[in-house]
Amino acid sequence: MIITTRSGKSYNTETDLNAPERHILQKLFIWESMASSIEVFRQKKEEAILKGWNHSGPIREREVLKSIIADLEEKIILRLKEETKTTR
Repeated sequence: MIITTRSGKSYNTETDLNAPERHILQKLFIWESMASSIEVFRQKKEEAILKGWNHSGPIREREVLKSIIADLEEKIILRLKEETKTTR
């Protein structure tokens, strides 16, 4: 899968991420739409990174993964701002 960040950077999950990172990212994609705050998302991210893949232990957060996660965080912040506008 190709992921393109809001800044225009593209990553191929098959070649740019390892299996544990892809696993973490799958979890975070789910939390992107479910998180009620950026703090909840960051907590879930930390939990996923500490558990690793199949509870194998912590994984190192390489720059590619950090970049994709930062993009997910930006999307969450924008979503939450929009939700706040529509509830006023």
